[in-house]
Amino acid sequence: MTGYDVLAEVYEWLISDAKLPPAEFAASFDDVLNLLPSNAHVLDCSCGTGQLAVGLAGRGMQVAATDASEAMVRRTAELSEEFGASVRAVRANWEELPDHFQDNTFDMVFCVGNSLHHATGATGRGAALESMSRLLRPGGRLVLTSRTWELVRARGSRLDIRDRLVRRNGRDAVVVYRWEIAPHWEEEHHIEIAIAQVDATGLVLVRSELLSCWPYRYEELEVELHRVGLQTELSTFDLEAENYMVVASKV
Repeated sequence: MTGYDVLAEVYEWLISDAKLPPAEFAASFDDVLNLLPSNAHVLDCSCGTGQLAVGLAGRGMQVAATDASEAMVRRTAELSEEFGASVRAVRANWEELPDHFQDNTFDMVFCVGNSLHHATGATGRGAALESMSRLLRPGGRLVLTSRTWELVRARGSRLDIRDRLVRRNGRDAVVVYRWEIAPHWEEEHHIEIAIAQVDATGLVLVRSELLSCWPYRYEELEVELHRVGLQTELSTFDLEAENYMVVASKV
């Protein structure tokens, strides 16, 4: 398994048009951000290329951003510099978070972009959630978004080719997902993501990575959140929806 270091260079093709500007990405979480003071301490612990972290810093919040991919952290730092935003960008996986931040530091922790399924099984997922919980102050909130894995598994292994070209930086690309669905929930699954860019001469450049993932049922996530001292305040889970968001507060 590789870990987004190749995709980091073309990750903007995976972000929707509506969320590409940092301010708009942050605005998509207005409902939960309105619960915070303007100078809140916030962590984005799956920061990707930094759109959310930079958008939060633009609102005057004290922002830290982490990712397991060194390339993603570099791109977050570059975006922060481009926008003149103050973001502390650190390479760290979830289990390493307590090595970089003190317990009870943050008012809100974000784990968004369908990231948690990359934690290795129930044990890895529990350790990741435990780290996030430790860093939240009492009453602080974890904001997590996830694929509806019940739907993903029901569709089985498949090739998913997006039906339109995506234009970024003056270049068009087609996004392709290849799903390898294992027979059982607890087994390692795979997603290969490919970005096929078309240049002005018609040549195609493909960048792809094969990523490991361990899916989970929503009911399992609820139990795991409770186990690490987090109580669900809001959930948009719907078996018919592609994605959902959970907001859980530290008891």
